[in-house]
Amino acid sequence: MVLGVVVLRSFIISPFNIPSESMLPRLLNGDYLFASKWSYGYSKYSLPFSLPLIPGRILASQPDRGDVVIFKAPPGNDVDYIKRVIGLPGDEVQVKGGQVWLNGKAVPRVKQPDFVLPVTANTHCYAPEFEGKDAAGDPVCNYPQFRETLPGGKSYNVLDLGQTPQDDTGVYIVPEGHMFLMGDNRDNSLDSRFPAIEGQGIGIVPQDNLVGKAAVMMFSTNGGAEWLKPWTWFTAARWSRIGSVI
Repeated sequence: MVLGVVVLRSFIISPFNIPSESMLPRLLNGDYLFASKWSYGYSKYSLPFSLPLIPGRILASQPDRGDVVIFKAPPGNDVDYIKRVIGLPGDEVQVKGGQVWLNGKAVPRVKQPDFVLPVTANTHCYAPEFEGKDAAGDPVCNYPQFRETLPGGKSYNVLDLGQTPQDDTGVYIVPEGHMFLMGDNRDNSLDSRFPAIEGQGIGIVPQDNLVGKAAVMMFSTNGGAEWLKPWTWFTAARWSRIGSVI
């Protein structure tokens, strides 16, 4: 039984949770998802405790731009992060005025209606200027939202919360065997725009650090459940998110 669970989690599918808002609007704090472990092959990071039993990567395949991936975050390589793949080996990546440029061309983005996020135990507004109320008078966060489309046609929504230092970068050239990763919440994500310093950024990440590809939502909670109030276990669940494909 135990061996079966280890094999399942190491080589087929494994659960992960979202502990931050760096991947808003697609992923919320309190989401729990399944990741496919076979999508990009296997490395020691596929195994429990990152046991060094697999040299490099076996059955390796490269992620596509736009994939949402789970990986061991540099420099410590001991914590699971989740980000979106923007650049692959040989790509030149830059951010100018908050817009991604890939190989010298601006990645198209189109303004969308604001992303409205209810305020819960798991979610609080990034700054006072985003605070508001919905039609029922309940507190919400209203975030500016854009639709971004990468070469190859992969589209997804991102948030732009205003001018920040990471909105303008130099040109990054992605080395062989690496990937440039960004959070969809562009102004609230420590990603490849920042050097690999513990708690400050991840740098350009080796593909050997890949753990899996985000696949499907298995559960989501707004954080409002209380152990001594069993009915809140149901009212706190975000039922509409369960089963959605990532």
